[in-house]
Amino acid sequence: MKRSVFYSVLGVVLVAGLGLAFWDSKEEANDAEKKQDAFQQEANEVMKKAVEVSVSDDGGVNANHLYIPWTINKNGSSFFLSQREGSIIQIDGDMGLVEVQNVKATEEIFHEGEGGFLGFTLAPDFAKSNKGFAYYTYQKDGKTLNRIVSLHLKNNVWMEDKILLDGIPGGTVNNGGRIKIGPDGMLYATTGDVGKSENAQNLASLAGKILRMNLNGDIPVDNPFKNSYVYSYGHRNSQGLAWDGNGNLYSSEHGESGHDEINLIQAGKNYGWPVIQGDEEAKGMMKPVLQSGDQTWAPSGMAFHDGTLYMASLAGKKIFTYEPANKQFNEFYGEAGRLRDVLVENNELYTITSNRDNRGKPTAKDDRLIHLSLTEKASANKK
Repeated sequence: MKRSVFYSVLGVVLVAGLGLAFWDSKEEANDAEKKQDAFQQEANEVMKKAVEVSVSDDGGVNANHLYIPWTINKNGSSFFLSQREGSIIQIDGDMGLVEVQNVKATEEIFHEGEGGFLGFTLAPDFAKSNKGFAYYTYQKDGKTLNRIVSLHLKNNVWMEDKILLDGIPGGTVNNGGRIKIGPDGMLYATTGDVGKSENAQNLASLAGKILRMNLNGDIPVDNPFKNSYVYSYGHRNSQGLAWDGNGNLYSSEHGESGHDEINLIQAGKNYGWPVIQGDEEAKGMMKPVLQSGDQTWAPSGMAFHDGTLYMASLAGKKIFTYEPANKQFNEFYGEAGRLRDVLVENNELYTITSNRDNRGKPTAKDDRLIHLSLTEKASANKK
């Protein structure tokens, strides 16, 4: 218990060193950077020891004592878990070894409320390029903003190497933040309305949207609005993206009070917020394929597997499943509190808790990476 608490406090302290600082004196800057690197190295050793990894006989990987993880990525047997304060935990799924990787951004990561180091995804050629993409919150000139950047991993540090899109409105609520590479090879990102609902209907604003771009940051020529990153609009706070086997895109979205949604996303369409939500209708606006009514799910990361959509939820504290073919919606798992993301590979499902985000009730093990066998789960449900 003592180790877990120390790790979580350390994670908050560590954020001070994750952005690049600037000094008038180059010599002072170099000295300060050396001291900061030494601090980070020492902190990483403590954090590395704090994370507890277990590998089961069937190869499933579980981990305890993470700190507000936001995204699950996997490359081969290695997991890459982004943490909201601004670090990435790499876990070797074969050996159970842990590496703590700092993120050196060109602006200090603003980890407050729902902001911070959010979406993160590996490049398709990561094994060769060591590159990835990220979405993070920062403050500048009195404004809170989000940006999408490319990163490269070198000497156990993720260095920001290019800003792909900047100036996305940010705040302490409703930042969106999910990024994924679609089957078309494009980078998609969800943005929230940051508590200003009028943003969602304004095509000139990047807030309250799903965005689409080339991996170099350029606007695709076939985007629905000329010279615009906007792919769909009228979203309050989408935090999940997933494609089915036919290439159809689904998103999860937080409603204002209940009325959380699963949407089937089509290019150029308006999903209604704040004009409509839930089952309300208006001309030219899309209804969700499923909504929570007066219940609150606070849905987040999603993944498709074998025709079933798996969706993590925060307030709902469950993984839900939805089968578009027969419109079946069910509870799948709910034994670990707030759940932020879900990854499915073969018949293995992984999820991460978000119980240390000041809205949950953390146990001595939180936050956690949890492995579930879909085969075993299906067998248990038949009994």
